[in-house]
Amino acid sequence: MSVLTERIFRPGQDGYDDERLGINRAAESLPDHVLAATTEHDVAAAVRLAAERGRPVGVLASGHGPSAPADGAVLINTGRMTGVRVDPRRRTAWIEAGARWSRVLDHATPHGLAPLNGSNPGVGAVGYLVGGGAGLLGRRYGFAADHVRRLRMVTADGCVRDVTPERDPDLFWAVRGGKDNFGVVTAVEIDLFPVPRLYGGGLYFPAEAVPRVLRAYAEWTRRMPEEMASSVLLAANPDLPGVPEPLRGRFAAHVRIAYSGAPEDGAELVRPLRDLGPRLLDTVRDMPYAEVGTIHHEPTDMPFVAYDRNVLLRRLDEDGADTLVSLAGPQAGAPFIAELRHFEGAYGRVPEPPNCVGGRDAAFSLFVGTDAAPESRRRRDELFGRLRPWSTGGAVLNFMGVEDTALDRCAPPTSRPTSTGSGGSRRSTIREICSASTSTSRRSPDRASRDAPLRSAAGGALLSWSAWE
Repeated sequence: MSVLTERIFRPGQDGYDDERLGINRAAESLPDHVLAATTEHDVAAAVRLAAERGRPVGVLASGHGPSAPADGAVLINTGRMTGVRVDPRRRTAWIEAGARWSRVLDHATPHGLAPLNGSNPGVGAVGYLVGGGAGLLGRRYGFAADHVRRLRMVTADGCVRDVTPERDPDLFWAVRGGKDNFGVVTAVEIDLFPVPRLYGGGLYFPAEAVPRVLRAYAEWTRRMPEEMASSVLLAANPDLPGVPEPLRGRFAAHVRIAYSGAPEDGAELVRPLRDLGPRLLDTVRDMPYAEVGTIHHEPTDMPFVAYDRNVLLRRLDEDGADTLVSLAGPQAGAPFIAELRHFEGAYGRVPEPPNCVGGRDAAFSLFVGTDAAPESRRRRDELFGRLRPWSTGGAVLNFMGVEDTALDRCAPPTSRPTSTGSGGSRRSTIREICSASTSTSRRSPDRASRDAPLRSAAGGALLSWSAWE
């Protein structure tokens, strides 16, 4: 470890806080060591260091989706591992652990190619991919994890592995959608798609139109082709100079549109929504895919504290829409934002080879983010309780927050791994790989599992293999 000494930070050292903190400060880790990794070999060395000292392992990339504090752990910060390579002929991208989607877009879009990125290009790509990944092309092409071709990762034994469906079919199944409990992913190879442009943007409706808009939106989604991705954000906009003047200090229903077909077809499909009435702002237009981040227009690098939760909905009828408006609409005075995102389409199809992604039976996801106040979180959870009749009972791993510590919050996978390898080589099973570890799993805050080798300080929810045996 001597060659890494200058990139290992201990409490009290200059740089320690910079290396341990992510964007979302809802879970601030106090690790014993932070290693600022630049290569997969650094990651492997950190895992071995943790084993030598009897410490758990945490992982931090951008820190948008914290799941559990890594107190007392060896925390691996992958933020310097930002390499991206695009092969336009094969339509693939190779992405290192710390790269954000904005960097992937910079490399892919000049070739007329698009990754299955999320709505916010400032989010780390790898954490999003292993959590499933539900983005603006998902209804057309499926979850981002469905299009992972290969992974490089360090498992709990400190070994660097090249994970493919031929070499490690069980591990390849589990990591694509099982998030980060099986090892530290150092790089992935993904598919890219020939989507150079979108017809997209936002329709911002005033408070008085919210009940009508949400009912109409739920009905409108039933007629949409798979090329149409959409969502609705219910939120009170702050009265601040950075907010567009028509929205400043006003509650709005922000309908997000991302249509990957011909723009004239997109305009016709969106017309029923525009016909609902006047908008405060209408930014829907033909745009290059490089501008995909302007559709949701989410904050990127400003640190924040958010207590997020989400639920998957199997349907949303008028009664469900009215229930959502009553608790999250303009008259509710809700201390949170609520986003309804349309799923279905290609999300419902199991890829080949299959993976661990669950929730393929959902019609919508509902994401709610609030602050740390107990009353705010109580009201958020009240909303989820009232929507239980429409819920599948599952949740999207990418959108789970620091309070989601129970495995029954996860949507179970819709497929199982195959058990056959090829070429006669020895296949490493999940249980063999995980047997070296005793770190904390996501099942509950105070239970340990030998089947859960690693935990994330800021990369999303965790799973253990034993959950679906």
